[in-house]
Amino acid sequence: DLLTVSETSSEPPQEEGNSLNSPRNLSLEATFINHNFSQQVLRNDGNRFKFEHDNPFLDEDEEDEVAPVGYRYRKWCLGNDINLVARTEHDAVQAAPNNEIQFINIKALNEWDSKHSGGVDWRQKLDTQRGAVLANELKNNACKLAKWTVQAMLAGSDQIKFGYVSRVNVRDSTKHMILGTQQFKPMEFANQINLSMDNAWGILRCIIDICMKLPDGKFLIMKDPNKSMIRLYDIPDNTFESDEEENEKQPEGEAED
Repeated sequence: DLLTVSETSSEPPQEEGNSLNSPRNLSLEATFINHNFSQQVLRNDGNRFKFEHDNPFLDEDEEDEVAPVGYRYRKWCLGNDINLVARTEHDAVQAAPNNEIQFINIKALNEWDSKHSGGVDWRQKLDTQRGAVLANELKNNACKLAKWTVQAMLAGSDQIKFGYVSRVNVRDSTKHMILGTQQFKPMEFANQINLSMDNAWGILRCIIDICMKLPDGKFLIMKDPNKSMIRLYDIPDNTFESDEEENEKQPEGEAED
């Protein structure tokens, strides 16, 4: 579930091993930045917006406080007696000028090394050429931005807020600085990036129709990295299960050899 970095760039990151600019380390960095940024921009005065029901992932025995996220469960009818239920997320609320509550999704775009990610230096360009910075991000991270936009639209968010976060030092991936923020209405941003929800729903429905014709089992869907193609693999039912999950499934009175 790590976020991708420069996945759709003409020259995606290629460094290997423990390099701070290897694809995995860049993904870890981007994921941590997104989590921390979404919490940093929230007010911390205890005056929180509450939904009707409590957080479903809140364990009463846990002492640590979970990150405040609002979950909204939504249902869509796709026709032919197929209903889709999804858990969507809101990161925050804000008061609109008419004092109505607006729901927001908060995401962070992060600069790791402008020399290797399009040559657009955020510190020089963000205030004067923010459009160029965003265009470069759309080129390098098209899939990630489209995913975030779809998530906001499915949740029914009124706004999606992007933070521009950069490394303090290009050779250190542990310290970062927020350089600015930008806010869009999800539908308007989708139009800017040529994202068609009709097309998205059509692709999903096509995948569902294929899956419904298959026998029951566990399947893995993967995007072919070099082609405009996704592949569906039939995999053993115990694939990806941990030892703890396997032990939980052992009937009482029985034990493994």
